[in-house]
Formats: sequence, structure tokens, C-alpha cells
Amino acid sequence: MKRVYFLLAFSAFGMSVYGQKTIDQRVADLLSKMTLEEKVGQMVQYSGFEYATGPQHSNSAAVLEEIKKGKVGSMLNVAGAEETRAFQKLAMQSRLKIPLLFGQDVIHGYRTTFPVNIGQAASWDLEMIEKSERIAATEASAYGIHWTFAPMVDIARDPRWGRVMEGSGEDTYLGTYIGLARIKGFQGKGLGSLDAVMACAKHFAAYGAAVGGRDYNSVDMSLRQLNETYLPPFKAAAEAGVATFMNSFNDINGIPATANQYIQRNLLKEKWNYKGFVVSDWGSIGEMIPHGYAKDGAEAAEKAIQGGSDMDMESRVYMAELPKLAKEGKVDAKLVDDATGRILTKKFEMGLFDDPYRFSNEKRQKKQFDNQENRKFGRAFGSKSIVLLKNKDNILPLSKTIKTVALIGPFGKETVANHGFWSIAFKDDTQRIVSQFDGIKNQLDKNSTLLYAKGCNVDDQDKTMFAEAVETAKKADVVIMTLGEGHAMSGEAKSRSNIGFSGVQEDLLKEIAKTGKPIVLMINAGRPLVFNWAADHIPAIIYTWWLGTEAGNSIADILFGTVNPGGKLPMTFPRTEGQIPVYYNHYNTGRPAKNNTDRNYVSAYIDLDNDPKFPFGFGLSYTNFTYSNMILSSENLKGNQRLVINVTVSNTGKYDGEEVVQLYIRDLFGKVVRPVKDLKGFKKIIIKKGEAKKVEFTLTPEDLKFFDDELNFDWEAGEFDIMIGTNSQDVQTKRINWTK
Repeated sequence: MKRVYFLLAFSAFGMSVYGQKTIDQRVADLLSKMTLEEKVGQMVQYSGFEYATGPQHSNSAAVLEEIKKGKVGSMLNVAGAEETRAFQKLAMQSRLKIPLLFGQDVIHGYRTTFPVNIGQAASWDLEMIEKSERIAATEASAYGIHWTFAPMVDIARDPRWGRVMEGSGEDTYLGTYIGLARIKGFQGKGLGSLDAVMACAKHFAAYGAAVGGRDYNSVDMSLRQLNETYLPPFKAAAEAGVATFMNSFNDINGIPATANQYIQRNLLKEKWNYKGFVVSDWGSIGEMIPHGYAKDGAEAAEKAIQGGSDMDMESRVYMAELPKLAKEGKVDAKLVDDATGRILTKKFEMGLFDDPYRFSNEKRQKKQFDNQENRKFGRAFGSKSIVLLKNKDNILPLSKTIKTVALIGPFGKETVANHGFWSIAFKDDTQRIVSQFDGIKNQLDKNSTLLYAKGCNVDDQDKTMFAEAVETAKKADVVIMTLGEGHAMSGEAKSRSNIGFSGVQEDLLKEIAKTGKPIVLMINAGRPLVFNWAADHIPAIIYTWWLGTEAGNSIADILFGTVNPGGKLPMTFPRTEGQIPVYYNHYNTGRPAKNNTDRNYVSAYIDLDNDPKFPFGFGLSYTNFTYSNMILSSENLKGNQRLVINVTVSNTGKYDGEEVVQLYIRDLFGKVVRPVKDLKGFKKIIIKKGEAKKVEFTLTPEDLKFFDDELNFDWEAGEFDIMIGTNSQDVQTKRINWTK
């Protein structure tokens, strides 16, 4: 990027004085001075020249000239105090000196990387999730960034879709609250604070329901399903004041989201009264041409602006087409004014008109270069995100004085891979990211020995390293296997039809198992994987996801019991790809399968159990929790009464531990069929060994509401099952009657 400085002609800083006018008045004043081309220019976003997150076709010299002329409103993938200042100085050469917005995909950390988002969701810890984004915003803003393209609040029920790693899983309730925590963390005390960045709710909408789990694919569903399952996190984000929205690549029932007036204008901007702006996803306006929805760039621009897209990310059709379309009357100029005004409003709120360089501060950047407190938090967050799936005979936690440990697998000494997908690369990553080998070695006793063998590569058929791995295992008292999918095998454009261990990893595991040594399996992934043989034959399994900068230390904290695992799965884990999509809150049928043995003429597979391998909400601990004394305030309620539910949770094991107590309901009969259960509350509590705690939940009629076939949102009187438990399958149930 250094070459950009040779193209920049710096000018003296100029700034208008606005006095005590409100932001709305300032925007109106500025709009009155702008030409049509300058207004459209604010609706244009280009990428920097060295890193792209989509097909790139920029001419760097031409882009710099357009910035000088005021024909660019935002840049993405430009970061660092020095570089953002250089670009901003170029914008200050424009006639009206309107500052640029700098955006970046700050997805799960910036300088300090945290667990991939699906792993964070496994913590079920809203406070830690919010704090992680607070740290990310502090670090990113110190590097000159104003705007992050996060959080992704798409609900995803198909683990073949690679972008499940970027979201919070399959459940609308959990996903909504996690999304709100992320927005609060990013935006902090409010836009304009130097440690706050503009958040972006994406992808609007239903991107996570891509047919076949294939990225960028079509979405086909009823409006009721759209409103009930996929839109609530976005509505909550709008109500919480998220600065921006990003639309999605997919069509929804034949209309590309980029031009979909129902979701962007009718719902978002009118019914929800949203005042922020909508940015397209990378190139999605121009991609309506291959979609078959627009015949050329002019029609794509026309349909996008009419549909509600305010900013064009890297399609390059707004500047090329909108001025002409407006002059010809094909596009109402008021739409351009509305879009430009929304964008300018955010620039005023960020304080950029008062000081365009306020985020480009090298002293602040230096302070965040290696913030040890942030790393300390990252270590704790990583351990909270790990899920213990199996612990036969209590193999875990391991003793730190165990004589010989063998770490075997392709991820044992990885550093950069621990970032996971959608992370910010720095030149010193290989030195500063903690490998699993180093994390384990740091906690083993000085008289213990840690052996290592790679065993195989991530994704090929080479078995030549098997022999060394087997011999290494034979020397050990316990073997820690580290398998999974490569860090770049989950993420955007990373859909997989087979979500098992890639390459020959499972073959390696089977060979090591033949040694008879006790095995602890760590699974590194950005999505649920299928690993039936391992689940059935390996005594101890922890799901480590990809944990970030402090990955090795976080993992070692769990392995040696410094931290008692308390993570819970935010997605259902299938037995095989043939079950997909599989999720806990499905509808029943007229012929439900009553068990896994009677499969004749019921909704079942003849060759596979309906139940998942691991259910939503599942996760073990090194201690044991028992649930008892579930008490309801009433079994018969009327109108706006509140239902209070109490349950006693006891720690009957040998360790202090955390438990996520989960509340589900089922509406037994309705004008439309309802799910077999729906998450309606959860509480994460710490219980000391030998201690018992009473946990209380409250339900009101608001929690019973749903969309009917005419999109009315209300609740019906009737019978409801109230369920509390440690996961979505293992629950206690009581029935109530609630009348109006």
C-alpha cells in the first residue's frame, strides 16, 4: 500500500464551521450545496489496493482521482493511522471536503483475535461477547477504522454453509441476543466516541438459508418463515440503533435482496423506521445481471436504489449510471438525496466533519499494538468457548505431572491457523499467536515430556507420516489428537458437501487408536462436523473451534482443568450430511416418529435415527449438575399474568463449574403449526461443588407470540409445555393452560 503515497497530492486541511446546528440541519445544508454527481459519489465504496474480499477490478490511480473529485464516499480494506490519514487528506482536496468512511471486516477481533463467532456463541456468555467487540472496536478504531461489517446475524441451519462460522447458530432467540451484545460492544457509548465503530447488521436477509448450503445460492421460503425465523435479529438490531445494514447476495423468492423493496423499504425503512443506511454486499448490485433480474448496469442501479440500497460496494454501477438515470427521470432524485443524507448523517455522528483525522492517531495505534490485557481476556474467552462433548471414565482433566504426552495431528504447531477465517493478518502473527504445542508445554510440569508428530496434512491422501505418529503415540501415557478442518475451510465461499474430517485424518485417528493408548481428541473447526467413528470410539472429545491469538493457552487451560468447560453447542450436530438441515425447533408432522426403532410409515429415515449426534445446547462439564424441584407460579394463567418458573440446579461433582440453564416452551395447538420446542430463556451460572442454586425465569404473553399465515403477530390461548434443562433434549416438562 506504500505506493499510494506517491500518487497522493496532499493539500492543506480545510473544514467548514457548522456552529450549533443539529446534524439534520447540517446534512440539509450540505445537500443543498452538492451536485448530483457529488451526492452519488457518497453512495460509492471502493476497496483498497492490496486486500480484497471479493472479485476486484480497481484501477488505483483512477480511484485516487475520484476521491479527489468527491466521487467516493467510503473505502474498505484501508487500515492503519498512516494510511487512513493519507486517503483522508486526498478527500480533503475535494470541492466540499467531505470525509471518507473507512470500513473493515472486523469479525472476531482485530489486533487480538478471539474465537470464531460460532465458537463465541458456544460460550452463551453475552457479557464476554460484548466485551470482545468492545476490545475489537477499541483496537480497530485505533488503526483508523470507522466501520465494521459485523455482526452477521443470519440464522443458519445448514452446517454445509461455510459462513456458519461467522454467525451465532441456528436459534433465533440466542442469535438475537448475541447480535445485540455485539452491536453494543462495537458502538460502545455511542457513535463519535473514539473507541467506537459503526456496526453493520448483515446479511439482510435470509442469507443463512441458502439452498443446499451453497454460498450465494437462492433462498426459497414462506413470508411467515422469513418473518418468524430470519428477520427478528435484524429488527432487534434496528431498534438497538445499529449504524448500518448490509444486504445479501441471495434472492428471496425470486427477488434479489439488493433490490428487494419488501425487506429494505417496506419493512426496514418504513415499518421499522430505520434511520441508518444500507450498503450492498461486495458487487451484489452488479450481480443482479447474472441473477437474471437486471439486463445491464443501468437497470441494476435503478432497481437497487429503488429497492433501498444506499451504498454500492464495489459494483461500480451507481457512479456510472445513477446521475444519468436521475436526470432522465427514471430514478426519483429524492431517493438519491435520502441515501446520501443517511450516509452523511453517520459521518457527522462520527465527528468526521469536525476532524476528519480524529481516528488516525499513531499514538493510539501504538498502545493497541500488543495490549496484554486484551490477550488475557482472549485467553479466558477461548476457554469459555470450548465444548466438552465426551469424557468417558473422566480422562479429563489431565494431570500436569503426567510423565509423557504426545500431541499428534496437523494443527499441533500451527500459529496463523488459530486465527480462523475472517481475521486480520499481521506480519508478526507467527510469533505472537500461541500454538497448541506451546500452550500445552507451558502448563506441563518441568519433569514431563511433550512429544509431537504431525501425522498427516490437513487435506490430502498422504499417509507417509503415519508410522512416525504411531511410534510417537506408543511412547506416551496419553495422546492428544488435534484434527478437524483447515482454518480456511470454513468461511465465505467455503461451502462443503462433505463435512467430515478432511484428507486422511480419520484414518490417522484409527491407527493411533490401535495402540491402545488413552486418547483425547480436539476438533478444530468453524462449523459442526460429522465424526461418528470418533464419537463412538474415542473416550474424550473437546470441540475447540478456532480460538484466536491465545488459542494454545485457552486449550491447555481446559485440558489441565485450570478452567472447567462450560460451553454449549449453538448448532445441532448431525449424524450425517443426509440429515441436513437438522435443527432442534422443527415442526412436528401428522406422522411423527415416536422412537428410533419404529420407522414404518412415519416421518423417519429407514437407515438412520432422526436424532442428531449432539443436540442444540449440549455440552458437558468436569463436574455433574442435577435439576430438581421445577416449580411454576401457576398452572392456569389468564391474560397478561406472568408465569414464574423456578428450578434447583445442584453441583454434585468434584469441581466448581458453570452451567447454562435453558428454558424452552411448546405451544401445543395453534392456527398454524408450532415448533416442538422454542428457546425462550437461558442463564449462565457458576455453582461451587456441593452447592445448589435456585434459577428463576419469567414468561409473559409477549413470549408466546408468533406469526400466523397472514403475518399477524400475536399469541393464542391454549396449552403450553414448559421445559427446563441442560440442553434441548434433556429437559423437565410441565404443562400449563393460558387463556385470554
